[in-house]
Amino acid sequence: MIKLLHVEDDADIREIAKMALELSGDFEVMQCECGEDALALTASYTPDVLLLDMMMPGMTGRQTLEKLRENPVFDAIPAIFMTARAQPNELEELRSIGATEVISKPFDPMSLSDQIKAAIA
Repeated sequence: MIKLLHVEDDADIREIAKMALELSGDFEVMQCECGEDALALTASYTPDVLLLDMMMPGMTGRQTLEKLRENPVFDAIPAIFMTARAQPNELEELRSIGATEVISKPFDPMSLSDQIKAAIA
């Protein structure tokens, strides 16, 4: 079972992603609606993979990852970003800060689990 932490401010996207990932049978999904909540949760929970929305109120996905990476436990945990603004320069920037993969929104719920598994393989 792959422990995944999904950080996303949009409740509909959280629900769709959670259903899609849990239906695959390969993921245990924990969710937070903002970076601050993710930082609080990760004090007691260590996921196998991070799935981060890029644009959120408060902390962005990038800021959330940077704060998580301050803890050495999170150095090697793959980080996958979901963004509606998947321009080539943004993709390069995200990869430069340690993104394993970038998934464009709107995403395909039917292929989400395969995309994540391929990214962390």
